[in-house]
Amino acid sequence: MTKLTPCLWFDDRIDEAIQFYTTTFKDSMVIELVRNSPDSAAFTAVIELAGQQIFLLNGGPRFPFTEAVSIMIECDGQAEVDYYWNTFVDNGGEESVCGWCKDKFGFSWQVVPKQFRDTVFGPDKAGAGRAMQAMMGMKKLILADLEKAYAGN
Repeated sequence: MTKLTPCLWFDDRIDEAIQFYTTTFKDSMVIELVRNSPDSAAFTAVIELAGQQIFLLNGGPRFPFTEAVSIMIECDGQAEVDYYWNTFVDNGGEESVCGWCKDKFGFSWQVVPKQFRDTVFGPDKAGAGRAMQAMMGMKKLILADLEKAYAGN
């Protein structure tokens, strides 16, 4: 079976990234770690976060992260949204809009409650439009506010 594994190119902070990501995601692990010598920074690593393998490359400054690529975290409710959002933003990251933020390495994450689909893509077209408008004014997604907008409150 074909398998897709995203590759994240780091500029000399790969060891810090491995530590940050594997402590941020509770169900994570380092699968493979390659160093050029025992005392050097990792050259490559494969980590698993929430069941998804990600390849990390210590490639240097040539290709920085941009918002053109992100990973979506489908969270189960507001508490989980708050956990990931706050972990990324409060540890050197930055807020963006509509549920997007960057971590301290400049990589973009979409932190979205799975219940989001019930509002922005819900069967009530007018409600979905109101929820979409509410989302457009948010940085971190607030599920209760999306649900209120969808309901017309």
